[in-house]
Amino acid sequence: MLTGVINRLLQLIAFHAPGAQSLRVQLHRWRGIKIGKNAWIGYQALLETSRPDLIQLGDNVIISIRAILIAHFRGPSGIVIEDDAFIGPGAIILPNVTVGRGAVVTAGSVVSTSVPAMTVVQGNPARPIATCGVTLGEQTTMDQFLHSLRPIRPPGAPTRTGLVE
Repeated sequence: MLTGVINRLLQLIAFHAPGAQSLRVQLHRWRGIKIGKNAWIGYQALLETSRPDLIQLGDNVIISIRAILIAHFRGPSGIVIEDDAFIGPGAIILPNVTVGRGAVVTAGSVVSTSVPAMTVVQGNPARPIATCGVTLGEQTTMDQFLHSLRPIRPPGAPTRTGLVE
């Protein structure tokens, strides 16, 4: 019981604390979340309240403001966010999901299935909309990232010429 109280207290402090790359990250590490190097955790991000040990964040991961990671409902499941992934503002990641290396989850998306590496997902439920040629990180400009995107067309969708492939 004491462990649970300490965990919730650390979560509450991290929820409001400054330091997206320092204090906030350290508080979540103390809670038991496995976090790689150079992680960035935004203000009011909610990372699994009762079983933080079920979350793994790789190197250079960005978790934006008010993102929510729910690692389990009943029984152990877990979430893995691989290196260089970007979780957008207000996104929700559900249990048993892996977000691949360099993948991007757009703002407000709800991710219920795993996301392949270097893929952009969007919506509720989140669906792949593009592949990206560069990761969306601190060293990449938005212009570089946007120019690297290649749309994913669903089967039967019209092309630019208006013809179905």
